[in-house]
Amino acid sequence: QVQLVESGGGLVQAGGSLRLSCAASGSIASIGAMGWYRQAPGKQRELVADITSGGVINYADSVKGRFTISRDSAKNTVYLQMNSMKPEDTAVYYCKAVYARNSNYAWSWGQGTQVTVSS
Repeated sequence: QVQLVESGGGLVQAGGSLRLSCAASGSIASIGAMGWYRQAPGKQRELVADITSGGVINYADSVKGRFTISRDSAKNTVYLQMNSMKPEDTAVYYCKAVYARNSNYAWSWGQGTQVTVSS
């Protein structure tokens, strides 16, 4: 099992920045990709960015050039640096980790952290 704890959400004005952190614990050696998702009220959860264990990164078009995902393997932590934020970035942000379990794959979600961008 892998447990995830997010931190760093809050309220920021449009154009501002926030940095989210997600610390993993448990079966960390089995973790492959980690990523950030978000869910705004009344909308489906969507991918923001993810990063594989080999460092391959994928961003949603809506955040390219503004958000940066990074991973510190020594600290078992993934970060999301959010710059030039917009009101439409307002959502609950969730961390996700995909890991190997019993010759298959499983995933864990964090509890979510609220990000609110005021106009």
